[in-house]
Amino acid sequence: MKIVTRYFFRGLLITIPVVATIYVVYVVFTRVDSIFGFGIPGMGILMTFLIITFIGLLASNFLTRWFVNLIDTVFTRLPLVKMIYTSLKDLINAFVGDKKGFSRPALVRLSEEGDISVIGFVTQSDLKSLGIKDKVAVYLPQSYNFAGNLIIVPKRNITPLKADSGDVMKFIVSGGVTTTKSV
Repeated sequence: MKIVTRYFFRGLLITIPVVATIYVVYVVFTRVDSIFGFGIPGMGILMTFLIITFIGLLASNFLTRWFVNLIDTVFTRLPLVKMIYTSLKDLINAFVGDKKGFSRPALVRLSEEGDISVIGFVTQSDLKSLGIKDKVAVYLPQSYNFAGNLIIVPKRNITPLKADSGDVMKFIVSGGVTTTKSV
């Protein structure tokens, strides 16, 4: 009976991630396809990719950049819309923009004794604009979640990690169970 149970749990370890991934991809494809009304599976995703790429092309073009800037100006001046728009824009820029916000992984000592540390990303090295000196802003992603906390710590509590920031993010989000070459 122990062997059957062990095989069952080993099968779960393989089956659940594969089935969950396929299900999520299926739901995304069918929902996006239904928005566009295409009868061909995957055509909605392709259309979405093409539209986003075309918008990127327009935003990069000298002649149409003014329109993109106009939209940006309008969205950053509207109350409530400004908060949502700028937060989403900054989040997307942190991952794929020119100024990647999660490119400086660090080990953060939470106590002077140094016996408790967390892994995070230095997002701001200078907080003088907030009236805070000799401290840095560190984002701490949460494991198995798409949330995190921003903490302010003394610069002396930061030890930069010589690791790929993508590997560090995977390590944190997985709760430390992902094995990577650089962590």
